[in-house]
Amino acid sequence: MMRLLPLLAILTLAGCGGSPRGVTTPATGDTITVTSSNFTDADPTDWPGRSPDRYPVHGIDLSRFQTSVDWQTARANGVNFAFIKATEGGDLFDPMFKDHWRGAAAAGVKRGAYHFFYHCRPAAEQARWFIKHVPRTPGALPPVLDMEWTPTSPTCTIRRDGATIRSEARIFLDIVERHYGQRPMIYTTVDFFEDTELWRLQGVEFWLRSVADHPGEVYDGKAWSFWQYTSTGLIPGVAGKVDINVFAGSKAAWADWLGARSL
Repeated sequence: MMRLLPLLAILTLAGCGGSPRGVTTPATGDTITVTSSNFTDADPTDWPGRSPDRYPVHGIDLSRFQTSVDWQTARANGVNFAFIKATEGGDLFDPMFKDHWRGAAAAGVKRGAYHFFYHCRPAAEQARWFIKHVPRTPGALPPVLDMEWTPTSPTCTIRRDGATIRSEARIFLDIVERHYGQRPMIYTTVDFFEDTELWRLQGVEFWLRSVADHPGEVYDGKAWSFWQYTSTGLIPGVAGKVDINVFAGSKAAWADWLGARSL
């Protein structure tokens, strides 16, 4: 069984309770607010188990494909956090990163940066590439390492064994942690999580994709901090479809998590 941070276990239990949703409400004092989501979905799921609507803190992840975002409108309609693609491999920098990074901050959206892992380049090179492009910004969310299979990549479709994948992940996490002073989280998909046994990594918080059922069912009860529940979300202020996520805990737990995990 994997051993995750004690705080993560507490937050996950809090999330399972299904805190009530309301209007914009202070999460702690007058510094952190949670805005209720006003989202729809172009391809909604008929959730067989626990619905993401049970969770009060929603947000998005985005990249160059979201070319137009009115961040103030998005924030007012429930975008409380945003994970923004910064880099991929060792030579790709997302052209929308700077605009999204500045726009989210100006609207009061908690934001963090993520790196898409390229399986044909050493992890250390990729970590240095991420560090080169993502500033150490006070209040930012922890960095994220996005690890998944890439069967449609025009240049790299290899599938290395789980031990190698986990070793490469540790290298990236360690280098990035030393630079930012925060252990990065890992985003992944069901097949990659199972194929590589990512749950064997110690002391890692997970951001899990699950678009057909609750991650507690799909990932065999493994702990998580963020859940990506759709890639076809429709949000006022965001042009086109966008990925939507929830945080695992209550509004109060969100404030506590930010206090413990923000850069």
